[in-house]
Amino acid sequence: MSKPRRWALLTGAALAVSALLAGCSGGGNASQGSSDEINYALPANFTPNWILPIGTAAHLNTNNGSIAQSLYEPLIAYDGSTGKIAWNKDGSVATDVSFAADSKSATVTLGDRHWSDGKPITSRDVEFWFNLIKANKDQWGSYSEGKAPDNWTSFKTVDDTHFTITFDKAYNSDWMLANQLSHIIPLPQHTWDKTSASAKVSDADETASGAKQVWKYLNTAAGKISDYASDDLWKTISGPYGVKSFTTAGKVTLTANTKYDGGEKPSIKTVNLLPFTTADAEVNAVRSGEVDYGYINATDMDQKSSFTSKGYDVEPWTGWAITYMPYNFNNPTMGAVFKQLYARQAVQMSIDQKSLSKVVFNGTATSTYGPIPQAQESDYVSDVQKSNPYPFSTSKAKGLLTSHGWTEQGGTMVCTDPGTSSSQCGEGVDKGTKFTMQVLSQSGSTVTDNMMSAIQSSLQKTGIGFTIKTAPVSSVLSQTPTCTADEDSCKWDLSFFGTAGSWYFPAYPTGESLFSTGGSANFGSYSNKQVDALIDATTTSPDASAVQDYSAAVAKDLPVIWLPSPDYQISVVKKGLTGFDQDSLANFHPAQWKWSK
Repeated sequence: MSKPRRWALLTGAALAVSALLAGCSGGGNASQGSSDEINYALPANFTPNWILPIGTAAHLNTNNGSIAQSLYEPLIAYDGSTGKIAWNKDGSVATDVSFAADSKSATVTLGDRHWSDGKPITSRDVEFWFNLIKANKDQWGSYSEGKAPDNWTSFKTVDDTHFTITFDKAYNSDWMLANQLSHIIPLPQHTWDKTSASAKVSDADETASGAKQVWKYLNTAAGKISDYASDDLWKTISGPYGVKSFTTAGKVTLTANTKYDGGEKPSIKTVNLLPFTTADAEVNAVRSGEVDYGYINATDMDQKSSFTSKGYDVEPWTGWAITYMPYNFNNPTMGAVFKQLYARQAVQMSIDQKSLSKVVFNGTATSTYGPIPQAQESDYVSDVQKSNPYPFSTSKAKGLLTSHGWTEQGGTMVCTDPGTSSSQCGEGVDKGTKFTMQVLSQSGSTVTDNMMSAIQSSLQKTGIGFTIKTAPVSSVLSQTPTCTADEDSCKWDLSFFGTAGSWYFPAYPTGESLFSTGGSANFGSYSNKQVDALIDATTTSPDASAVQDYSAAVAKDLPVIWLPSPDYQISVVKKGLTGFDQDSLANFHPAQWKWSK
């Protein structure tokens, strides 16, 4: 989903519990280099739980997105597997996009493509998606107010393979293509335009009420994970793979779509996607040879030779991502503290990213000081972000708090001088408030546990209490939602989605989903009108300085706690598995994999 984009994460709400999860749930036998089969290890506790190629806020983890993309090919697919993020036309339904001279519309050309039942993929299938999203945008995980579909004023069918989308104003065409039109997934209108398994609704999607009924039907069906392999609804596909099996424990078996007529024809017939509850369980499966494409912990890098000697190549997978912990600015107790910039500065100055990168990640992470990925060179990172505006210093962090009305009592900072002057605690911060925070963090990862412990120790030196509670990623995301102070669900302070990266960007690393007011992935309810204006500028200006201005402002304002961004994973790949590089957008592409003979 972004998943997502992809949270990069993007999210999972269902928590699967099974005795099989003690190690690899549904492990299976190793393919041992078979040209017909591969075993791929999914990240620990990132259990796939969604098949519908429209992500909702609770189903945006990247594995869901990669699986859906294998079944339902996007209109415009972006891929970073070549080392540069670009439009992958082989994996796209569209063959061309032509922008009008005034940049206020785009005409899209579809390839000569067919659904698995033989019906052609047409403009009507794109319009079906368009109408569903228009009528149900508030439930769409990729929605940000003012962006798609709000900025698309009309959809006009030219013919079966051409359509035009008109915008509400002129936009940067690169941003519109990479970050907006790339959301579109042609859907099989002829089989999905209904409100029950048997009730066909002629052109139901043409009206808002009809589209809402269809949306409800599709999402209800998508909630029945155990039916994915048997429900005819999911058998009309456009991608290189279909579902052979899909368990509630997270084991997924994909099988090659023999009717696929796109540009990424699969070479491997059967792809087994294997879930794990812990990274250690997965590493044990790698050691025993049960996994063809898996990963090891960063802490295992000094044992690289033990894996290469077993017939694996070890390949770090760098991500186009940032990693962070969002504050809950609407928390009824700590929200007022989080809204004080000096308080956020004190927290950030207590995070020793360089030491975390070196000690916890064994050198496989990049210090990140703002909203733009820094693991790869780009023109988007500002000098302010590069230079780290808040260098690590617990003594300076402590001094910042004491100069704003806080006093250390029993090792913890307490607000003793409430008020709104520059030397007081700030608006809404009551006398006696303790500077303590609890994070709900990813479970099952030794690396994550080690990082949280190191952060706890560092914050303690500043006088900030930091307690750690863990849960599977799907549960972390469902328990730390966007909320208002009067809701029971708003008692969380901080959320951490895992050391695989918190957010993976599309080609243009703008922040409309993350940091704009009301953004779809703005879980902490951060709001800054200046930042909103800068984000809007990144979508309309072709000048890279617009993104740099946004980078500088958000690096300074600290809407989240910036953390080192680790490689997506340290992959271990069986020798002989070829045909691909690792996608920096964090998607996996089984159609690109092949066994060398």
